Order: sequence, then C-alpha cells, then structure tokens
Amino acid sequence: MRGDRVAGAEPGGVIVFDGVCALCSRWVRFLLRFDRQERFRFAAMQGAQGSALLRAHGLDAHDPTSFLLLDGQGAWTDTDAILRVLDALGGAWRLAGVLRVLPRRWRDGAYRVLARNRYRWFGRHDACFLPTPAQAARFLD
Repeated sequence: MRGDRVAGAEPGGVIVFDGVCALCSRWVRFLLRFDRQERFRFAAMQGAQGSALLRAHGLDAHDPTSFLLLDGQGAWTDTDAILRVLDALGGAWRLAGVLRVLPRRWRDGAYRVLARNRYRWFGRHDACFLPTPAQAARFLD
C-alpha cells in the first residue's frame, strides 16, 4: 500500500485515526498544534468517511492496527505514514527521518506492537475526539 496513487487526496493529506484511542487523540492534538499551515485533515475511523477510507485501502475498520495517511502521492501506512507526516511539518520534526535507516520491517514491527497494545498502555475514551469549533473544518466527519 505504500505510495498507491490516490485520486482526489488532499494536497497535505488526510489522516485516519482511532478516535477513542487516547494515544491517537494525543497525536491528532499534536498535529493540530504543530501543523501551522493546516496541511492535514482528519477522519476518525469510527466515522463514516474514516471507516470507508480504511476499507477502501484494505484495512479493518473494526480492528485497525495501522495508521493511514492519504496524500497527493498515495496511501501510506505504519511508520512510512508517520515519517511522512513529521517530514511535512518541517523544521526539527524532519529529523525523525533518520529512522528510515532502520529496516521498514523493524520499524513497522515496533509500531504494530504499540498499535496492538494502545488501549492497554495509553487508555481508551468513551467517545471520539471532538475538535473545537475552530478546528472542525479540518475534520471530515
């Protein structure tokens, strides 16, 4: 799924995230804070559009263990997606790109351990992350 061309993808990208995962919600809040050029839009996997995007890219919307980024270059998952997002933020965040020297298999393996244990280690919310009115335009659902 790395780099498959995506018709109609946002120029910055759409990030599909687990809206009830405490860690995932923190990731979205981090991006809302540091993505000052507002490149990224967001879709909770629990919403209609987020769920449809996951299914369209072969991911299980009911048990996702993968991070999904859709941008003008394609569909990206796992650490490739995370590193692309951090690179797009620019500045010091680009330094995370040094992780590309590690084999993808190792990076993605570590990511999958984190993804499988995210609720146990970081918690789970009863409801999806709700953006402020000022942030709402950046969310698809």
